[in-house]
Amino acid sequence: MWKTWTKSWKEHLRGDEMIIKNVDLETVCGITSKLPDNHLPEVAFAGKSNVGKSSLINALVNRKKLARTSGQPGKTQTINYYNVNDQMYIVDLPGYGYAKVSKEISAKWGPMIENYLHTSRQLRMVFLLIDLRHKPSANDVQMYRWILSNGFSPVIVATKADKLKRSQIPKQLKLLGETLKVIEGVPVIPFSAVTKQGRDDIWELIEEYALGEEMEIPQE
Repeated sequence: MWKTWTKSWKEHLRGDEMIIKNVDLETVCGITSKLPDNHLPEVAFAGKSNVGKSSLINALVNRKKLARTSGQPGKTQTINYYNVNDQMYIVDLPGYGYAKVSKEISAKWGPMIENYLHTSRQLRMVFLLIDLRHKPSANDVQMYRWILSNGFSPVIVATKADKLKRSQIPKQLKLLGETLKVIEGVPVIPFSAVTKQGRDDIWELIEEYALGEEMEIPQE
């Protein structure tokens, strides 16, 4: 299940705009729910509760309110499956690391996510979102190592890049990589839901490593 990044991922970037014909929230799984037996490739997104995961998903699929953003971090307590073009699923995993969520609920999220990582037959890629403005937290480091231990080398998406000056980004990216001890060759993508920076980069990686040419999302 290990994903290796032996090629330079930038070699695959063509800058084409992705055409999203249809996207729907198809399945919502709670702590006690049985995971769906899907037959399309799945790409999962994990991240801290206030990292901007919903905003990223909305930006990826060109929808403003598909994934609900909230002023209350920690609200997402389910695994949400978004069907994209009837060709793949974007899987939104519960956020982690929000102190005001009860320990009882928080303790259940780990096994819930672990069960998904272990049992999904169609999971092809995992993206881990980290707030580029700050040094990765202990929870971020733990999640990165935990995903690795479950057999996946996650792509790192450094969110909220628009909140920084352009000159600050290289320094923060270096801090992120050193703190997480990112495996050499793993893509680290600066992303902004406001400017859409990094959106095409993410789609190109999904297309290359998760879908394959035979299931390529239509392009202009």
